[in-house]
Amino acid sequence: MAEMTERMKELFNKIHIAVLATSSNDGTPNAVPVGAKKIIDDETILISDQFLNKTLANMKANPKVALTYWEGREGYQLKGKVTIETAGQRFEDTAKWMEERSNKAGFPLKSKGAIILKIEEIYAIAPGPGAGKKLA
Repeated sequence: MAEMTERMKELFNKIHIAVLATSSNDGTPNAVPVGAKKIIDDETILISDQFLNKTLANMKANPKVALTYWEGREGYQLKGKVTIETAGQRFEDTAKWMEERSNKAGFPLKSKGAIILKIEEIYAIAPGPGAGKKLA
């Protein structure tokens, strides 16, 4: 597994939207914005599923994903495998978190599942000579 640094976590928590990329078994790509995301620990990200359709089907068929986030000239791409939880304590906690978060925003949403990304690799995406460099 690869671990996020404090700076990577700081930027992840600061940005509002990340891009989750998946592909089907036949290689058809799909990328979607995700905002209901949080860090579980240095090597694990949680994404709540409210609207994922093609993305969810892709993850069920091929659990390898990339999650990319940036601000200005700094950014990172996290690659790994996901599991999908639709029952149990973590799902219940995610559903409660989404209900509270969306009610506060005045746009009620329900979580259909907790997507758990175990980070295997981290890459730099900032422009320049380090673009694409594997960091962890």
